[in-house]
Amino acid sequence: MSEQLPSAPRITRLIDIVFPGDTNHHGTLFGGIGLAHMDKVAFIAASRHASVDFVTASCERIDFKAPARLGEIVELTGRVVRVGRRSLAVEVDLVAEALLTNERRLCGRGVFNMVAVGKVTDGSGWHLPPLPAQPEPSFADELRMVEMVFPGETSHYGSLYGGKALAAMGKAAFVAATRHCRKAVVMASSQRVDFISHIQEGEVVELVPRIAKVGCSSMTVDVDLWAENLRFGDRRRCGHGTFVMVAVDEDHRPAVVRPLEAAAIG
Repeated sequence: MSEQLPSAPRITRLIDIVFPGDTNHHGTLFGGIGLAHMDKVAFIAASRHASVDFVTASCERIDFKAPARLGEIVELTGRVVRVGRRSLAVEVDLVAEALLTNERRLCGRGVFNMVAVGKVTDGSGWHLPPLPAQPEPSFADELRMVEMVFPGETSHYGSLYGGKALAAMGKAAFVAATRHCRKAVVMASSQRVDFISHIQEGEVVELVPRIAKVGCSSMTVDVDLWAENLRFGDRRRCGHGTFVMVAVDEDHRPAVVRPLEAAAIG
């Protein structure tokens, strides 16, 4: 199934978790890892704005205002703020979120200047699309996580490994469940996962998790997996999975979570 995107969303959101391999001896996110995340978001945002190949030409001053700590969620948002004939600028924010307290703090902000590369086939010269007059949807009320598919993550067929897709879907379920209950969360089971279409190298993967059901200590999370072709602007639903996540206390025993209705109200 394929559908044409009417226009690319202005805001691109990438969410990840700070794991031990991403931290220094202080237990905080490496600055280089943070910069790599920011550059990746800038590339995706630029490519969604104009379906051409981009490279990073420069980044304007980037100040790291606060650290992102081990085990925290890092949320990066990028939006196109300037457009020239062949280049554009993407502003990127890096925000850290404490899993259990919901504390959020701005860790860094920067502007990345991206330049279109390649040849213009019609000979008319470069003319990137202008910024839209009206704001485009940001999906602020819905958790949407994007990632790029790089060569090392694909099989010899050039498609994303199933294990990589499962890991990404599990991470999305973890983030959604943690944000619902604000407790430590573990995966209890994967009830069913169906893959409908393969995902090719160079495409953007978008994951949309949703809390479907809440028990005493468990949360059932449905995760939709989408692929987006940056060159042609189309996207297709590639998979769906259902994951059961359980909240645990300090002794790793099941902990009570708030019901779904209460989450919708508060």
